Amino acid sequence: MRNHIAVIGSGFGGLSAAIRLQAQGFRVTLFEKNERVGGHAYQLVKQGYTFDMGPSLITAPDVLQKVFAVAGRRMEDYLDLHYLDPFYRIYFHDRTYIDYTGDADRMKAQIAQFNSHDAANYDHFMRDAKKLYDAVMTDGLGTTPFMDLQTYLGFVPRALQLNALYPAYTFVKRYFQDFRTRFTFSFHPLFIGASPFRAPALYLMIPYLEKCGGVWFSTGGMYALVQAFERVFLELGGVVRTSSPVEEIIVTHGRATAVRSCGEVIAVDAVVSNADFVHTQTALIKPEHRKKWTDTRVQKLKYSMGAFLMYMGVKKQYPELLHHTLILTERYKELVKDIFDRKILPKDFSMYLHVPTRTDSSMAPAGCESMYVLIPVANLASGLQWETIKHEYAQRVLKFLEEDFGMTHLRANLEVLELFTPEDFRRERNSYLGSAWGVEPSLLQTGYFRPHNRSEDIPNLYIVGTSTHPGAGVPGVLMTAETTHKLICKDFGLSFCAEPVSEPVLH
Repeated sequence: MRNHIAVIGSGFGGLSAAIRLQAQGFRVTLFEKNERVGGHAYQLVKQGYTFDMGPSLITAPDVLQKVFAVAGRRMEDYLDLHYLDPFYRIYFHDRTYIDYTGDADRMKAQIAQFNSHDAANYDHFMRDAKKLYDAVMTDGLGTTPFMDLQTYLGFVPRALQLNALYPAYTFVKRYFQDFRTRFTFSFHPLFIGASPFRAPALYLMIPYLEKCGGVWFSTGGMYALVQAFERVFLELGGVVRTSSPVEEIIVTHGRATAVRSCGEVIAVDAVVSNADFVHTQTALIKPEHRKKWTDTRVQKLKYSMGAFLMYMGVKKQYPELLHHTLILTERYKELVKDIFDRKILPKDFSMYLHVPTRTDSSMAPAGCESMYVLIPVANLASGLQWETIKHEYAQRVLKFLEEDFGMTHLRANLEVLELFTPEDFRRERNSYLGSAWGVEPSLLQTGYFRPHNRSEDIPNLYIVGTSTHPGAGVPGVLMTAETTHKLICKDFGLSFCAEPVSEPVLH
């Protein structure tokens, strides 16, 4: 009989791990506490408006392609991907903007309007960002299990040579002078829940990853990718149990032997958890089975920021917004400090807007706009009482967008307004401190120093998702599943099944 593996949680990490393991020959059951799969990539549909509730863009389509390829499938048979150009429009506090694109000539022309030195240094920066990309993606650092310190130390000389251990903003500052350019090439760590002022520059491989692989959107939104993964998993014979929260990982003689869900005990040979790391450790595993990850040690880790989200259905369109738009306040470093360190709710805010109707009109009624606004905020260690303040805060944001940014008659045309706060992340997603990004990817919480892909306490318990190696973001989470897949194959004495990847067919 085939070995049975339980996968807890159906975010991108859980879904991709389930596909890989089912294709490998394991018998996989996927447990999801909500009515539908998706995790943070859930979908909200209301009054004809469709919203992706979490991740909103696809980068590194070759990483997606690998998941389909392992299952013997072609990505283009399941997804209709569209290249976005520009990737983002970045509005600065003075209303100047940069349309951030992978086209080097267009980027240099825009940068030159503000600083000719920075334009001249663009190619130099990208060459060095490519070296970081090569280390993580080409040479496989991102999918190398850092299970021992020796493996990590083996990378350190190369990291030092690449200046990969500098803070990301410090790295960028060596190339660029203007505040716009410095932001444009240093903000990417925020996408993975990291402060650009202390995340290692290794994460600046992302600008090159975007440049060479593009930024994409799938018809139907990011939930189309969730549905595609679920479909592949089911076609392979996998079992999905929704509305089935796992209440306990049962450990016998030091090994995970079963999971308990909805009062039923299901025997397993291994467990993969895509649930929040802290929830996995403190809510699903009894304390006597955790020598390393005690409650105290788990709580001593540093956790990422929270997010305040507004899902807005608007009976009006705003062409000044691209598919992805950033609107920034004047403060950068001090605002990040307010969020990560001081843990306060400042009077100003920077925001990210996702407007999928710019690419896919089916996500809203005709002539209307489906959009979400994401504002980075402090996690729940702040003590902020979001149930009390969320409506007032949302009105501040709407007032700013309408009166200061110039989205005329926004409030009068607002048909749908749904809010999702750090408290909702804690309650609905089991996110510790309300942080969707989990363990902060700072220098001392990267690689070997992150929670490992295989539990240090229970040898047949494995971790995927934002808090393990290599980290958050859709490509990062998918790579956590690949890394964990490698470990499971090794532990079960199997050859790692990784089919060669053909070039993706995109539209």
